[in-house]
Amino acid sequence: MTELLLDPAATSPDDDVLAVARTQVLEGGVGLTEAQALQCLELPDDRLPELLQLAHEVRLRHCGPEVEVEGIISLKTGGCPEDCHFCSQSGLFPSPVRAAWLDIPSLVKAAVETRATGATEFCIVAAVRGPDAKLMDQVEKGVAAIREAVDIQVACSLGMLTQEQVDRLAAIGVHRYNHNLETARSHFDKVVTTHSWEERWSTLEMVRDAGMEVCCGGILGMGETLAQRAEFAAQLASLEPDEVPLNFLNPRPGTPFGDLPLLPANDALRAIATFRLALPRTILRFAGGRELTLGDLATDGMLGGINAVIVGNYLTTLGRPATQDLEMLADLQMPLKGLSQTL
Repeated sequence: MTELLLDPAATSPDDDVLAVARTQVLEGGVGLTEAQALQCLELPDDRLPELLQLAHEVRLRHCGPEVEVEGIISLKTGGCPEDCHFCSQSGLFPSPVRAAWLDIPSLVKAAVETRATGATEFCIVAAVRGPDAKLMDQVEKGVAAIREAVDIQVACSLGMLTQEQVDRLAAIGVHRYNHNLETARSHFDKVVTTHSWEERWSTLEMVRDAGMEVCCGGILGMGETLAQRAEFAAQLASLEPDEVPLNFLNPRPGTPFGDLPLLPANDALRAIATFRLALPRTILRFAGGRELTLGDLATDGMLGGINAVIVGNYLTTLGRPATQDLEMLADLQMPLKGLSQTL
């Protein structure tokens, strides 16, 4: 399905959602509404190449050809008190992940290795509700050590924050903060019960107000309806995040979602393209689960609106070797975004 070279003029009637999106999104730079996003998610498979082609054109026009590469590492793994139903790091589920801390030298080593792949972004992640004093101290020391060792931008994902913690992270030079809403507001209580969607939203507002870039996405395939998927896209658009990581559920043993089926590949591709059309200027990043959900069709995702990738492994699951993703980008003639462009 990688041959997406279609005649842009060969669109459907004037009221067709893709014809409307070509004018509204591609030409005007105005993202899809929730209702329009749902129409795209409901398109039949024979319209999928056209949807992907339009999303690719939108990405090139409003974001440019470069692809941002990022590596992530877990500073504190497992033992989390929250009950996110997809996550094997929750201490409430009988999943095989055990609590562990990473020392500063290992953190720095991972950042150096990440930069060597051509990545410009390195994200420090911790499995917590929010950072305590020990974690904040470890992050501050880790960020300082990374900055001394290698020229790479540092992002963090440490759960829900207080205003004082937001200010501390901004002061030490954390340039982007990740805190996923995970799913549509209407579906959130089916995914998490130990905290609310609104608590996550509050952290994101504080991060944005502090001048850090906002990274916020979620996981598709957690039992949400197509309408809720469209709702989620619209809610992300209203937040105006700098980056949206799109994950696809990788059912983990021992979690409440461990028996859910994988999202069908064509549904994942429809979602990628739809989220691009809803968020025409946002960094849209391939994240966890794409290897299982898309397999060899990952290239179609790259040609359907994606302009960033996480390389290497994820927090508790294996990704593809970084070399495979870099080879894919080279084959597609997609240049890597340079560090100087994002400082």
